[in-house]
Amino acid sequence: MFLEIITAENKMYSGDVEAVKLPGSDGSFGILDNHAPMIASLKKGTVKVTDTKKNVENFEINGGVVEVLNNKVVVLAEKA
Repeated sequence: MFLEIITAENKMYSGDVEAVKLPGSDGSFGILDNHAPMIASLKKGTVKVTDTKKNVENFEINGGVVEVLNNKVVVLAEKA
């Protein structure tokens, strides 16, 4: 699936990933390939990205929104 993490200042991440773990407003949750469409609010925390080569990157955010649609994940984040 394709992931973009975008802030008002820049694009923090863009690329194919295997998994994404997000700090949801009601608790953390993960997104994998072929996830059902959804929109969710995010709270301050860490976005954990596992790319297709199993490399893990962490990004700190101060909240935001995530949209999942057609195997594309877009995180509109407030940068920490």
